[in-house]
Amino acid sequence: MTSVGGDVFLADRVEFPVDEAEAKAAVAFLAKHRVRVLPAESLAEVARELAKTGSEPEGVALIARKGIVWLVRIDDVSLKAAPLLKQELLAVGGDAAQARGIADHSVDRSVVVLAATAGEYQRVVAKLDRQPFHLGDLGRAVELAIRNYTHAAPRIIGGAHRRLTVGDRPKVMGVVNVTPDSFSDGGDFLSPGDAIARAEGLVREGADVVDIGAESTRPGASPTSPEVEWSRLAPVLTALHARLDRPISVDTRHAEVARQAVDAGADWVNDVSGLRDPAMRRVVADTGAAAVVMHLRGDPTTMQSDTHYGELRDEVFGWLADATATAMADGMAADRLLVDPGLGFGKTAEQNFELLGHVGELRSLGFPVVVGASRKSFLGAVSGTESAKDRKDASVAAAVLAAMRGAEIVRVHDVRETVRALSVVDAVRKSGRSESVPD
Repeated sequence: MTSVGGDVFLADRVEFPVDEAEAKAAVAFLAKHRVRVLPAESLAEVARELAKTGSEPEGVALIARKGIVWLVRIDDVSLKAAPLLKQELLAVGGDAAQARGIADHSVDRSVVVLAATAGEYQRVVAKLDRQPFHLGDLGRAVELAIRNYTHAAPRIIGGAHRRLTVGDRPKVMGVVNVTPDSFSDGGDFLSPGDAIARAEGLVREGADVVDIGAESTRPGASPTSPEVEWSRLAPVLTALHARLDRPISVDTRHAEVARQAVDAGADWVNDVSGLRDPAMRRVVADTGAAAVVMHLRGDPTTMQSDTHYGELRDEVFGWLADATATAMADGMAADRLLVDPGLGFGKTAEQNFELLGHVGELRSLGFPVVVGASRKSFLGAVSGTESAKDRKDASVAAAVLAAMRGAEIVRVHDVRETVRALSVVDAVRKSGRSESVPD
C-alpha cells in the first residue's frame, strides 16, 4: 500500500490517495485483523483501550498521554512571543499555527493555535517558564485551560440556601414562567397556584433545579417593571422555598428583584444580562447566591438588531471570561459561578447551532456550563415547527447534544422527556469510563 502523499483533503475526513486495486487488497487485511479507529475522547478512555492489549501499566500511562491531540487557541500573541512559542512546541513534538506575517514581521500580533498531546503540553509548560515575553504566564494559562476543560470529577455548587452537585451526570433545570407573554408558555402558569403546581410537577419529573421567571426576555419583549416582576414572583418563591428540596433559580435582570428573591428562598440568580449591573454583582456576592452568567448583546428589545460577529465563538468566550473575572473581582466566589452562551439571545439560527456544537470550549473557563435551547425558534428553523410547543423532540435532541459536548446543566421546558434521554447519555458515558489514567 502506498504511503500518504500528494494533496490531503482535510474536512470531515481525511482522503488518502489510494488506487482501487490497493484499496481492495487492504479491505481483506482490514477484515482479517479488525483494523478500526477507536473514538476515545478522554485520556481515561485511551488508557482503557490500551490496557486491553495486556501492556504493562507503565507503558499504558506513557502512551495514553500521547493518545489525544488537543487544539488550544491563544489570541493576541506578540510578534516576539509567537516564534518562541512555536519553537518550544516543536521541540517537544507538538506544533503551532500562527499568522504568515509573523515570519516576515508584517504583523505585530497573531492568533496562535497549539496542537499537542497531554504529555507534550506538560513538558512545554516547564520550558516556557524559562522564556521571556510572559511566556511562562501564558504556559500556566494553557495548563489551566486544559485542566478545566478535562475536569470530570463531581463538584458542588453552593447556593444561598441549597447546594447542587454537578459533574456526576447531566443535570436538568426545569423552567416555570410566571408571565403572560413568554414565547413558549406565556400565560400558562400566571396564577401562583398554577406556577407552584408546575414547579412541583417538574421536580417529580426529575428536575434538579427549578428556574422561575416573571419577565419575558424573548426577542422584542417589552420590559417588565421590578415591582410587577416581584408581585408575580413573591407568592411562588415563598411557597416553593418551604416545599422543594432542591435549588430554586430566579430568572431576573433586576438587582432589587434578585435580593428579594434570595431573601424569599431563591438559591441562584439566572441573569440573562450577564451580571453587567454592579448592583446585581453586589447582591449576588452579599447573599451567597450562585449566578448563571449569560452572554447577551444589548437587551431583549434590541438584541436581534445586531447579530454580526467578527468571530462568534471568540467573542462569546471572551465576553464570558471578562464577565466572570469582573464578578470574582467584586467578591463573588468562583465555585458559585456558571456560564451560559445565550442561545437565542442576539444570534442567528446558524450562530446558535455553531455555539451549540462547541459549548465544550466554555469548559476551559473552569465554570459549569448551562445551555438553554429548549423550544427556541432556531430549532423550529430546521425542524419545520412554527409553534414553540411543537419543538419538544428537537429540544430533547439539543439537550442531548449539549450534554454530550460538555454542558453540565440543560435548561428545558420538557423535563420528563429530557431526563429520560439524558439517562442514556449518562449510561454511555459511564460504560466507557476508566477510573483514571495510570501514573
